[in-house]
Parts: sequence; structure tokens; C-alpha cells
Amino acid sequence: MEENETEELKASVNAVEFIYNTGSRDLDECLFADSLVTVSDSGRELGDFSVSVTKASYNEELCYLLHANSHGAVDDIPCGTSIEAYISKKLEILEENHHEYVKLEKQTVDRKVHIVRQDDQLVVNRIISEKEGVKTQTHTFPLSSLKGFVSEASNFLILRILARHKTVPENMTFLSFDANTVLSKSGYRALGWKTQMIGEKSVDIFGIERTVSSAKDSSATWHCYFMPDGHLASRVQLGSPAIMKLLHLPFLLDGVEKNNIPVFEKKPLIWEEDMELYSKFLDRKEELKADYSSYIRQHPELKALMADFLQFLLLRKPQDVFSFARDFFAPFASGKIP
Repeated sequence: MEENETEELKASVNAVEFIYNTGSRDLDECLFADSLVTVSDSGRELGDFSVSVTKASYNEELCYLLHANSHGAVDDIPCGTSIEAYISKKLEILEENHHEYVKLEKQTVDRKVHIVRQDDQLVVNRIISEKEGVKTQTHTFPLSSLKGFVSEASNFLILRILARHKTVPENMTFLSFDANTVLSKSGYRALGWKTQMIGEKSVDIFGIERTVSSAKDSSATWHCYFMPDGHLASRVQLGSPAIMKLLHLPFLLDGVEKNNIPVFEKKPLIWEEDMELYSKFLDRKEELKADYSSYIRQHPELKALMADFLQFLLLRKPQDVFSFARDFFAPFASGKIP
């Protein structure tokens, strides 16, 4: 086990103050989901990207749970990233799982990073599976050296908060990890406003740039544009041949659009006592049952797949069934992306 020397790296005063001043109200305004489509320069759909934030509890501590997933194919090579993290009210990482994979023709490169807060330190476990074999690394970071640290998961929350404020303070530089889990600096700056066609509507969107400056590798920069309510409209890593775009307008959380929604008097509806609705319900129920039964008969491999999953699940008995299922089915999902 190694202990990294981190004294030379410090977050800026504005970044530390941003974390200190972030309150529950700011975070509660980030409780929604984004769903984008990944497209190439020519407009070809390559995959999908989603991120959601909900309230949760971690070891009896109230916190926020973030799920982020990106799956697709770049240059016809299936690849993907998934993040699941528990984040405190002060944007501290309580626990985070970060999984990346690239399915090459003769091998799959798989990288998993597990971050967990234990007592007065942050423990980082990194597992890399390549053709040469499996490499495991463990690093520990004293929390006293991580003032102003944000992970990939807490980065999504910071971006949503900044987007809703529609401003980025000067010299916003946090501590973060680069692609190789080396402690680095992560800076944010405003890109200003521009317009983007979302569906059939032209929408004003606010841009934020994030750059992770690695001490050992080249820097990585992302440009993210947001709608006024914080919904992500587009996201691209500079140098990447793909861009993530919002195709349909979401229901805005605040603003003029919400205020213009007509309000109708709510009337009680007991559909079981409405003969027409009940008849439609029965017809639809039988239609769905027949459709599902037909699909299962046409795909006998479905039963075999589910049987394998349940058998594997019962053998392992994982505490986190959601993460276990995600990892089990991830190769099947990525293989279906054109």
C-alpha cells in the first residue's frame, strides 16, 4: 500500500469557498435525470449517455446518490463508462465505483476504480484487466491533504450547481484524479451563452469548461452546455470524434415554461368503476400478455440468460444487487450498440 505525497497540490481559495457555501438547497435543485444521445461528426448515433441524482442514505448518513452511464461504439469499437457514487452534503465522496471498458477485436481492456472514505483517509483501489493480465493498485490519501477535492461523480453536481447559477467564479480550481488516478488539478471556467436546436426549438444554453491538468499525462478538457434549469444540453471531450446531445426538451424545473403550464381542476378517477376504461384495461392486459409470451417463445435464449444470471447471483450473494446486475449485463448491452 502506498501513501501519496500531495502537499504541493492545493485547491484554490474560490474552489474551497464554493464547497463551503454549497447548501442543501443547491444540491436538492440537482435531483433530476439527464439523457443524451452520442453522435459522430456526421450525425450518426453511436450510443447514449445518462446521469441522475437522487437522495439516499449511506451508513445512516443522509447523502446523494449519483448514477452516470455512457455506452456506445467509437470507430466501431464498443466502449463504456459507468459511475455510481454516494456524495455527502459537502460534496465529499463517501464511496464511488468507476468502471470503464473498451472491447477490442481480440481483447477487452477493463478498468475499475473503487474509492471509499475510511476514518481520516481516502482509500483508492484500482484494478486494470488487459491482455497481459490483471494489475491491482491501492493508494491512500489523508483527508487533511484533500481539501477542495472533487471526484468524477461530484463533478456532475458542481456543473449542475454552476449551470443553475449561470456563472463560474474566477480561479475555480479543485483537486481531482486524472485518468490514471493520479492526484491533479481540475479547473472550471465559463464559456458564455450560445443557441442550440433541441427538437424543433432554438434554446439558449450556458457553457462551462472543465480541464483536468495531469502532472504525468496530457490534460483532458470537456465542454458542457446547460439549459437555464441545469439540464445538460451537450457534452464533448475536446479531441473526441463524438459529442453527446440532448434531442428532446425535458420538463423544465423552473422558469417561464413551468409558469405557463395550464392548471386544471383535479377530479377523482376510479377507473375500475368506469366500464369503458376497465374494458380497455382488460383488452390491453391480454394484448401485452400475448405479446410478451410471443417474444419469449421467439427468444429461448432469454430464459437461459436469466437462469445464468440468477444462478450467478445466488452463488455470489452480493450486497449491492444493482451494481452486480449492471456489471453482469454490461457486455450484452454494449454489444447491441451499432
